[in-house]
Amino acid sequence: MKGWRGSLRLRLLLGTLAWIVVTVGVAGWGLSTLFRDHLSRQFHAELRMHLNQLAAHLTFDEAGRPGLDAALSDPRLARPYSGLYWQVDPLPVSGQTAPLGLLRSRSLWDFVLHVPPDTPVDGEIHEHRLSGPNGTELRMIEQVLRPDDQPEQAVRLIVAADDKLLSEPIARFTGPLLLALGLLAAGLAMAAIVQVVVGLRPLNRLRDQLADLRDGRQATLPGDFPSEVQPLVDELNTVLARNLAFVERARSQAGNLAHAIKTPLAVMANAADAKPGPLAEVVAAQIALARQQVDYHLASARAAAAAQLPGQSCLLRPAIEGLLRVMNRLHVERCLQIELADCPEQRVFRGEAQDAQEMLGNLLDNACKWARTRVAVGVGQVGNELRIDIDDDGPGIAADQQQRVLQRGVRGDEQVPGSGLGLAIVDDLARLYGGRLELLAAPLGGLRARLWLPAGSA
Repeated sequence: MKGWRGSLRLRLLLGTLAWIVVTVGVAGWGLSTLFRDHLSRQFHAELRMHLNQLAAHLTFDEAGRPGLDAALSDPRLARPYSGLYWQVDPLPVSGQTAPLGLLRSRSLWDFVLHVPPDTPVDGEIHEHRLSGPNGTELRMIEQVLRPDDQPEQAVRLIVAADDKLLSEPIARFTGPLLLALGLLAAGLAMAAIVQVVVGLRPLNRLRDQLADLRDGRQATLPGDFPSEVQPLVDELNTVLARNLAFVERARSQAGNLAHAIKTPLAVMANAADAKPGPLAEVVAAQIALARQQVDYHLASARAAAAAQLPGQSCLLRPAIEGLLRVMNRLHVERCLQIELADCPEQRVFRGEAQDAQEMLGNLLDNACKWARTRVAVGVGQVGNELRIDIDDDGPGIAADQQQRVLQRGVRGDEQVPGSGLGLAIVDDLARLYGGRLELLAAPLGGLRARLWLPAGSA
């Protein structure tokens, strides 16, 4: 994989998963913050309610000593070290030190709350943190109260609660919240993966059909695709149809050109035959050369057009078997043993059948011309390439001459009939299809012509 920039699927997944993580994280932070604020407001509202109750039940006797006319309603105030406490401290008068914990809730038991020394303004409510029983941390609120009939008897009302009463519910809420958000994120991630996989499945199908088109199993892209992909498929089919029409037109023009040229050549050849002589021999030789050049260039032009057209393929075995029958008839007087040594039925050439016959026919004809008694053909496959070996038991070609005879017009032996174009045509056609022709030493003792061509799927 070439990183996230090279994969549309990976980019979509990474973008979606990143958005899910950010969104779920922000949602978790928001929900946790809202719940913490709600509990904090509820906690302080409860402290204020107890402070108001304490102020409502506070009384003073004739000596100015504070007391309560009724117990506060919360039962936790009567249970020692329950986490909820109240205390009433008299304010000092004229420099005297006032005793702490003049009145305390039973929940404080023998503990006295030591509040900060600063005295709030009458009626104001202050909030503080302080240490409580057994080293606990308390949140407290305080308020100074002065009776109307005895303003000099000012008292400080204190209500405090254990900080765990606030932090523990938050912790209990955070665990299930994280679990729920984790499950939500996992579900959304799975949904995103399924959505991306399902959404991009038409592209996978299009890729498979393009592979079939390349391998020659089909000539167009069939099937219905989503509306976002269908215009692309339609355009590709239009391009394929235009290419096919162009190739057919090129073939037709090549045929017309061949007919237009070969007809005058035939007339001149007949005229030369009618009047034998040195001039007639020169004309006949030039006419033969012209025919060979026309055949070569027309074959190359036709193959160049066909090689660019996808969707072409043919089975090799029927083509080779047909060529072997032709060669047996052409060279019947030499009693050659021409055999197909190995060619599985499923070997497919990714190209046009006529081009395969052109290349193999030239190689077989060349092998039969040079062979003494035997010609063997074998077909194998290496990766995505076909390897076609045509061996003969003739004299072979020297290693320093093997590349030379592939040049157009060069013949291995001037005594053997031929134009010197056969191997050059095969090499050119093979290269048009992305293949190549190699000349090697054959196990039979002669020449091995090894032809590499693109393989298709059976």
